[in-house]
Amino acid sequence: MKRIAPVGLRTRLIAAFLLVAAISAVGTAALTYQKARNAILAQSQDTAVSTLRDQIDSRALRIPMDQEALQALVNELGKRGKPHPWVVSGEYGELRASSNTAPGTSGMVTERLRRQVSANPHGAFQRVEDSGGSPYLAVAMPAVFAHKGRREPTGAVFYAVMPLTTERATVDAMVDAAKQGAVPGLAIAVVPALLAARGVLRPVRDMRRAAQRLGRGRLDTRIEVRGSDELAGLARTFNESARALEQSVTELREAEVRARRFAADVSHELRTPLAGMLAVTEVLDEDAEHLDADTAKALRLISAETGKLAVLVEDLMEISRFDARAAELNLDDVDVAVAVTKTLERRHWDDGQVTSALPHGVRARLDPRRFDVVLANLVGNALRHGGAPVRVTVATRPAPEGARLLVEVADSGPGIAPDVLPHIFDRFFKADAARTRSAGSGLGLAITLENVRLHGGTLCAANGPAGGAVFTLDMPLEAPA
Repeated sequence: MKRIAPVGLRTRLIAAFLLVAAISAVGTAALTYQKARNAILAQSQDTAVSTLRDQIDSRALRIPMDQEALQALVNELGKRGKPHPWVVSGEYGELRASSNTAPGTSGMVTERLRRQVSANPHGAFQRVEDSGGSPYLAVAMPAVFAHKGRREPTGAVFYAVMPLTTERATVDAMVDAAKQGAVPGLAIAVVPALLAARGVLRPVRDMRRAAQRLGRGRLDTRIEVRGSDELAGLARTFNESARALEQSVTELREAEVRARRFAADVSHELRTPLAGMLAVTEVLDEDAEHLDADTAKALRLISAETGKLAVLVEDLMEISRFDARAAELNLDDVDVAVAVTKTLERRHWDDGQVTSALPHGVRARLDPRRFDVVLANLVGNALRHGGAPVRVTVATRPAPEGARLLVEVADSGPGIAPDVLPHIFDRFFKADAARTRSAGSGLGLAITLENVRLHGGTLCAANGPAGGAVFTLDMPLEAPA
């Protein structure tokens, strides 16, 4: 099923504006039409009722009437229709008379109208339509005489049937005028709709651009505040938040710079005394076998801890170089299989605890020293925290941007716990809190990741399908630009 594209805010604002304008126009037109229609019809029917009543009251009726008198009166009344000519008929007992013998008008006098006029001495009226849908007004008026202050019926009733075609034409003209004026009105309403949408969307667009600049690190971004409405308040809030964020980030950056400088300075200052300490402990280690057991044990402990401290200082200096972006690549054309073999032999990992699958002829542009550090950290970490045998696999894969080098280091241990996996490359992170005095500094994998990134590659940690941790190095065969 094809997904409908979302409608923009401008379109929704204009549509809402036009919808309100259309509802207002239709509502006003409907109310005006109803009021005007009722006023036009009421004026016509009031005039007709009043005229018929006055004409009958002005005649001196002689009761009882015969057919001739009734016909003469009906003919006389039929000539005086207002506001339009009408057809008058009269009933008196069994006598019937009409001012016009045209067919169709006699059916306008309904039984309902006869019942109404028999109960109301002031007359009654009814709007009816003929078979063709033409409107008519039927007025019924009894002939009365005054007796002791009351209107008493004489028994004669006169009916006037008047066409309302003129009134209907007037009402239809009003409807047509409303219809014809609605479309131009809506077209004109588009102009204020566009202006209103522009007034609303301009600060929204400014805020979007400002948020994009802020996301790109332009913390000095501010929005021009216009007016004092809600959007202006939102712009002021954005500016205050951006100002506070800029201040916080500036303070954090300054603190980070101070911390990096402190770590680098401390590491640098420690190197000289550590070098002397290492030299002394090496000499003492040679004579430890001639000392008593307790003294030899203490001496070896000092030597081991001094070595750990030296490793930690070197790691801190290395990570400080990465933080200061001072780390450099010394690239060379390297045979990957030879480089891996040398790394394993140099650390005496060629005794069967580490196996490898190294295809011949795979060459890459990389920094041999840093590649050695990466591979040594991965294999050493696998041996310490995973378990032998550890397998190192080298392969290549094609990619649109150029061939890639894949190096996989898999151990035979229990794998990495799910809650540890997201933090495996964090600095000073150790999965087991009890291993605070382990040989590692907690920076090995962090330094490994930085070296891989320096080569333009990625390093991922996961658990293998058969168990054990798997670290996958993916980097370009050619040096990054």
